[in-house]
Amino acid sequence: MPNTAILLISCPDQKGLVAAIAQFLYQHNANILHADQHQDAETGTFLMRVEWDLSQFDLDLETFDSAFSPIARQFEMQWQLAHSGHRPRLAIFVSRYDHCLADLLYRYQAGELNCDIPIIISNHTDTQWLAQAYGIPFQHIPVHKDSKTEAEATQLAILRRNHVDFIVLARYMQVLSPEFIRHYPNRIINIHHSFLPAFHGAKPYHQAFERGVKLIGATSHYVTEVLDDGPIIEQDVARISHRDDLDDLVRRGADLEKIVLSHAVRLHIEHRVLLYANKTVVFD
Repeated sequence: MPNTAILLISCPDQKGLVAAIAQFLYQHNANILHADQHQDAETGTFLMRVEWDLSQFDLDLETFDSAFSPIARQFEMQWQLAHSGHRPRLAIFVSRYDHCLADLLYRYQAGELNCDIPIIISNHTDTQWLAQAYGIPFQHIPVHKDSKTEAEATQLAILRRNHVDFIVLARYMQVLSPEFIRHYPNRIINIHHSFLPAFHGAKPYHQAFERGVKLIGATSHYVTEVLDDGPIIEQDVARISHRDDLDDLVRRGADLEKIVLSHAVRLHIEHRVLLYANKTVVFD
């Protein structure tokens, strides 16, 4: 992994922002490797991702905060700093469908996802064999209508014990409570098997088939308290026709789901996503 730092910034758009950031990094001998920015004219928001080589950078990242704070205050910045070598800890939630889990675990083993996966949690045992094949601990926590609060309390205890940084719902077919979501704001990534905002809910392929659509899709988004309404990270579509039956839609959609979810997870791990106004800017 490269030895780099990544700075994500959002603030009111105004003159001098890019110059101030570049000058600060230059003064501390940073070699900027990537810089990308976006101005939202409607909201007057400036968003930026900048990544630089740390080999000759003369600030410790532990002291970056105090050195950068005067500029951040001047421009009313919200910002976060990350090190490319840090491996966040990911917990995967899954139910019975295993295609998204299998794809994530393969990419993890292949080194495509710079993270650690200390735990897989499921409300069924169908995917336990897959977790065992990759040597990852598997926790079965049944979820029933009258015991959901207790199940989520158990899940949260396991997440805390494993020092989990973020969660991926790899076709986890349970709706998380607002109380659960508040423990991981903007740190729960879901895959929805439709091209949102079309076809919310549990059976989008059935809805798409009944409407005779010509495109099906998949959407990965951050989870909020409003079902299937969180900021979108990644989407993709596939063309279908009147010759495709419901099983064809499900099969072709599963391929989209795998790719879309894994790509969204990688973007999150690499600090390429900035959120604002229930939307995202993705610096790819």
